[in-house]
Amino acid sequence: MTIYLDNAATSFPKPDSVVKAVEQTLRHNAANPGRGGHHLSLEAGRLVMETREVLANLFGIGDAASVAFTANATEAINIGLFGLLKHGDRVVTTSMEHNAVVRPLYALSQQGVEVVSVAADRQGRVAAADLMAACCPGTRMLVMSHCSNVTGTLQPIEEIGPWCRQRGILFMVDAAQSAGLFPIDVEEQAIDLLAVPGHKSLLGPPGTGFLYVRPDLHLRPLIYGGTGTYSSSESQPEEMPERLESGTLNTIGLAGLKAAAEFLEQTGLERIRVHEQALLAQLIEGLRGFQQISLYGPLDSDHHGGALSLAAEGVDPATMGFRLDREYGICCRVGLHCAPQAHRTIGTYPIGTVRLSPGYFNTSADIDRVLSAVHELVV
Repeated sequence: MTIYLDNAATSFPKPDSVVKAVEQTLRHNAANPGRGGHHLSLEAGRLVMETREVLANLFGIGDAASVAFTANATEAINIGLFGLLKHGDRVVTTSMEHNAVVRPLYALSQQGVEVVSVAADRQGRVAAADLMAACCPGTRMLVMSHCSNVTGTLQPIEEIGPWCRQRGILFMVDAAQSAGLFPIDVEEQAIDLLAVPGHKSLLGPPGTGFLYVRPDLHLRPLIYGGTGTYSSSESQPEEMPERLESGTLNTIGLAGLKAAAEFLEQTGLERIRVHEQALLAQLIEGLRGFQQISLYGPLDSDHHGGALSLAAEGVDPATMGFRLDREYGICCRVGLHCAPQAHRTIGTYPIGTVRLSPGYFNTSADIDRVLSAVHELVV
């Protein structure tokens, strides 16, 4: 029996409704949306529009046209950063970011953008006061993850967003580890750009995601090309979302993402959060009983997302992860998790950690089996 505890990378399994939606679309209407006047193209276009609207409703987005579909959160982040920042701009970020933020910012720093990183504490938490202090006059943007993919630490975006809005600082949030798990409202939290993957806690298929762009912002496209509109012009359309959506959309994946968002609405984020929080609390409590195990990040599940990092004394994380998989059928993630600066912050660089990330379809019995396996490996 396989126990999947790598939901921070990609959630699995998916709801049955997601699987059905993908299959039905692939079998009956995989036409190109917005690229023709025939009835299948129009139906595909309606599906894409409906997906946009469901997601807008889920994230408090007033205008669904502000949702630009992407292949993942990484693409969304790149569109947001390269679309707005230019030589001479100043951007503030944190030491807990994924390489999806770190690498584009590094590339931009080579082009004359000043990048300032605010250090988190050993639990992975970045103090709001430190972020505010770093945002001196002239700061163009603050970009940060809502929840760490290494420690699960939840950051205070509800405090930071309104503060930035009052000072004219753009606020960009990487919601890769929080969307679908925590309530996010772009208006209430004053988020100007929100990058969301479809394949993690939104429970959608890989190859899906989106970038929310505040309606009055005008981004330079990352990719130029066909949009199905204004085909006679050599210039990219000015209107959203076409401005940021060149090329054929992943209609099949978006059908699954729509079904996933509807599953979340019907099930309720609170119910999902309570279940995953209970699993995480059970995992933390059980692991704290092992003297050989070190846990990283907050141990209070109320302020903790779905990712829990650990290390066992005298056991290489790669070895532990390999044995959990091969001997016990437990799937987890080991190493630096594409976030080396975060591991430097919590003191686990360069070896990294073992990361366990329960999901909605895990059970208490799964966690008991994991704790038993860890006990056999380290005690």
